[in-house]
Amino acid sequence: MTDELTKDDFLGGKLCVYQPRKGYRAGVDPVLLAASTPAKPEQSVLELGCGVGVASLCLSARIPGLSITGIELQADYAALARRNARENDAPFNVINADLRQLPVEIRQQRFDHVIMNPPYFDRTTSVAAQDTGRDVALGGDTPLADWLEIGARRVGPRGYLTIIQRMERLPEVLSGLKGRLGALIARPIAGREDRAPELFLMQARQEGRAAFHMMPTLIMHKGKVHAGDKESYTSEVSAALRSGAELPILR
Repeated sequence: MTDELTKDDFLGGKLCVYQPRKGYRAGVDPVLLAASTPAKPEQSVLELGCGVGVASLCLSARIPGLSITGIELQADYAALARRNARENDAPFNVINADLRQLPVEIRQQRFDHVIMNPPYFDRTTSVAAQDTGRDVALGGDTPLADWLEIGARRVGPRGYLTIIQRMERLPEVLSGLKGRLGALIARPIAGREDRAPELFLMQARQEGRAAFHMMPTLIMHKGKVHAGDKESYTSEVSAALRSGAELPILR
């Protein structure tokens, strides 16, 4: 491991992942995304913007036999994702490409699941990060509408799109998926009880006909205030983060 990288444990040590010491670093969000993806063995998964591969690797650790492909714009992050796949002996194919210019072999495929953790911030209304890798991951120049359109196109019959995003962008996500996928279900995520949700998970289905449904909020931490340095995740969240348990959006 070089001075520019750290080696971090995920899923209670089931995964060891190399990440840049500076720049974009994966936290709990991709783990929640993976835990909320209703994949089954032998199904196919496409992750758009896979970074160093945390979401896909968490999904692979939970469900054996998946065929997982990741698309990553930044070459150094794609290289780390490949390294992490090898280190964790995971069947994860990583392609260095712009999602707006997907390789022909990907454009010719449709997948049982498409997952994504798109940049949270609209760069037309926010300040860019100093580190290039971090800025692309948090903002970038690909509009959220493009992520949604491209992702929806790759979802196969009765397949699912699963996404995690900031709460204020919920209207954009609903608008971007309208007429493309159906049976939309959102689950807000709040840090603690009595706090406004900051993030949400959403699932949509190809050929789904059910009306939009908002699930009860997922609470990350027990108690109303932070009490000391000990871990305070709720049992549901802790099981997903530490043991790789499923965290269904629809309960």
